[in-house]
Amino acid sequence: MGDPRLLAVAEPVRAFGTAELESLLSDMRDTMQELSGAGLAAPQIGVGLRVVIFEVEHNPRYPEAEAVPFTVLINPQLTPIGTEIEEGWEGCLSVPGMRGLVPRYRRLRYTGVDAQGHPLDRTVSGFHARVVQHEVDHLDGILYPRRIRDLTQFGFTDVLFPGQDLIDD
Repeated sequence: MGDPRLLAVAEPVRAFGTAELESLLSDMRDTMQELSGAGLAAPQIGVGLRVVIFEVEHNPRYPEAEAVPFTVLINPQLTPIGTEIEEGWEGCLSVPGMRGLVPRYRRLRYTGVDAQGHPLDRTVSGFHARVVQHEVDHLDGILYPRRIRDLTQFGFTDVLFPGQDLIDD
């Protein structure tokens, strides 16, 4: 947090199936897995492109979260479905050791393309929807603390959740 690259709006990807894009995606996946992340956006590793990845199987940072398939999402567009908002605890690899209660749309549709430029179009809800919104925020220069409505619900993970063995974000 504080790095100006995390505050910039990322540029669209224009070339697909390239060695450069594959290298970026490999670096992103390695970083996400090494840090037990649920997702990662290219700006988080210093690349200002509209690329996110996400996946949740058994994530120690989010032990109650439902599974989310590994997804490469490039040049995403989000469309909320309905107006239902739900608050949930979020952390971020760019804001290590902290969590906050963040409002997000409960259901949404996301569209974009994969690494080869093939269209993606999914309607999702719950944690899957939360992860996508969090990662796409990174592409618009928004870190989750800016979304928190009540800053008494933002703090260090070990203070907010004493006795729980949650991995630092």
